[in-house]
Amino acid sequence: MISCQNLTFSYSPQKRFTFPDITCADREALLILGQSGRGKTTLLHLMALLLRPEGGSVMIGDKDITPLSVAEAAAVRASQIGIVYQKPHFVSSLSVLENVLLPNYLAQKFQDKNRARALAEELGFAEHLSKKTHQLSQGEQQRVSIARALMNNPAVILADEPTSSLDDDNCDKVITLLKNQSEQIGASLVVVTHDQRLKDVVANQVKL
Repeated sequence: MISCQNLTFSYSPQKRFTFPDITCADREALLILGQSGRGKTTLLHLMALLLRPEGGSVMIGDKDITPLSVAEAAAVRASQIGIVYQKPHFVSSLSVLENVLLPNYLAQKFQDKNRARALAEELGFAEHLSKKTHQLSQGEQQRVSIARALMNNPAVILADEPTSSLDDDNCDKVITLLKNQSEQIGASLVVVTHDQRLKDVVANQVKL
């Protein structure tokens, strides 16, 4: 489970955010909707401790993760949080398969090539595993990013606009996979988006 209470953050005195309280239980999906500038990505980065809130708390299970040091927060991200960034971040010198395996390496876990290949098959990029990520289309890169986020069976999956660059068929495939995977591994799935196609497939919703 992940929950947030009384979260506040500001980039400047003129750009301040106060976020609603949020709870997403294990095996549940939560959709956070809002137009550009409403703080969707900021909220996601606060939940992942990529940004530090000015006030409030972020809980994973029964643990408040906001007081953690930078190193401790990085360890939590590596082992407990799978992040699907809006713009995928890859290591350009590595192959697609090696990029998918990277979370295993960073969390000092067994590099599970079978799981990586199975996720690639489900997401439709298995034939590209030996390529470099720059050789893939934007939609393919997004699907690689999703597979990478699932590699460590995280307690929390945070997805920032995971379907924005996908056509309808791949949009359905991706959100179904994210929901199924979160249910199978007992994770909380939080998706922030302005993609109105997802409103009909995720019942729990918060609007910013």
